[in-house]
Amino acid sequence: MPQPGRGQVLLRVAACGICRTDLHIADGELPEPTLPLVLGHEIVGHVVERGPGATRFPSGARVGVPWLGWTCGECEYCRSGRENLCDRARFTGYQIDGGYADNAVADERFCFPLPERYTDAEAAPLLCAGLIGHRALRAAGDAARLGIYGFGAAAHLVAQVARHEGRRVFAFTREGDHEGQAFALALGAEWAGSSAAPPPEPLDAAIIFAPVGALVPAALRAVAKGGTVVCAGIHMSEIPAFPYEILWGERTVRSVANLTRRDGEEFFRVADRVPLRVAAEPLPLPAANEGLERLRSGRVRGAAVLVPGLLSP
Repeated sequence: MPQPGRGQVLLRVAACGICRTDLHIADGELPEPTLPLVLGHEIVGHVVERGPGATRFPSGARVGVPWLGWTCGECEYCRSGRENLCDRARFTGYQIDGGYADNAVADERFCFPLPERYTDAEAAPLLCAGLIGHRALRAAGDAARLGIYGFGAAAHLVAQVARHEGRRVFAFTREGDHEGQAFALALGAEWAGSSAAPPPEPLDAAIIFAPVGALVPAALRAVAKGGTVVCAGIHMSEIPAFPYEILWGERTVRSVANLTRRDGEEFFRVADRVPLRVAAEPLPLPAANEGLERLRSGRVRGAAVLVPGLLSP
């Protein structure tokens, strides 16, 4: 049983999403985990104990714990509203034990109150897929024609927010993934096709969620002059060389790194206003490895969520 330290809360975990970042950590593609480690950074839990000085949430409160678990508060990034870039930052399920467990501790300053409209399993994916998707959508600017590469947990939420904002959504999936394309169309995309195919018309911006570097030149070819390509994953395979002509025309390639607490505050206001359809598939905690493998092989529609206490079938 973990014990809450100063400023921390002890949570009884109600749900924890399975995120592709968990796969990157488990597969050794992210190099600095604290070992041994409990994975999981999309935690929904209820406060059962408060450490010294922790006063923000009362006992029993439902809170969400995201990827960003601690920052120094002193560096130039923290002091300029860019705590997502803090060099000393610590991350949940990476340097801090996460939510693939019955109980977890978290710094109360980095926890969020959650909209009541979502169940525990529905709220869990909002804590990374939703938050990173929100930051990526803001990085895409006011693009009216938005391409989304990799239609997983983050994409299925971003697409709904984008449609609510009046944008047109074009979804790109793995070759032959007709089920994923149908899923995208059901959530408001006006076109869905293979990542290797060009869209029916030029895009104003594209967001890449799939960790595939070869999609960067593909997306550059898909966006119009002045367009933006946003790389939204924490890890991506090597980006192949590409001709300057597909970057020319004031196209921009940029990345999204982590999140800030302000991102969370903004997104949860959006999620409370926009009735998001969260495709959350609950799994019992002992099925964590199965959930990771299903995510690796593309057999998850929306998000897989671990629910401690859920009985195995």
